[in-house]
Amino acid sequence: MKKFGLIVFIMAAFAAIAVAQPRAIGGRLGYGVEVSYQHGLGESNMVSVDLGLPGFAGVEAAATYDWINPGGLTIPWEEKGSWNWYAGVGAGAGIYGFGPVVGFGGVAGRLGIEYNFWFPMQLSLDYRPIIGVAGAYGGVGFCTDGLYAGAIALGVRYLF
Repeated sequence: MKKFGLIVFIMAAFAAIAVAQPRAIGGRLGYGVEVSYQHGLGESNMVSVDLGLPGFAGVEAAATYDWINPGGLTIPWEEKGSWNWYAGVGAGAGIYGFGPVVGFGGVAGRLGIEYNFWFPMQLSLDYRPIIGVAGAYGGVGFCTDGLYAGAIALGVRYLF
């Protein structure tokens, strides 16, 4: 019975920590459109997950672990709201193509800047390429489309 109580306590603690972290949900618009979710892990890290339509010709998903203001380099700002920059790494995969369908997967990077308004809204501009392999009709090659399809995007998110 004591083990059960300990397990319930640990699960409740993890749930409280997850709920207490800032989150944002919205979209990214670039060479395609994406649904975007960010989950803060303290003040200096976050996980970003994107699901989108690269070039409106397929489906892709990417997740990155991002460092906020890496190295302690902050953007000085004395007005309302706050500026942050972030860099991260993760993975991405998907399929695309109007004619031959191409599957791709690889490493996703992220470099961006965001402005958090004094009300629950965030604007961001970032570059998130997916570098890896692509395959179609039994052939495999370098995923060059991942360098631009959905890579540069303007994000608008609701903070909660």
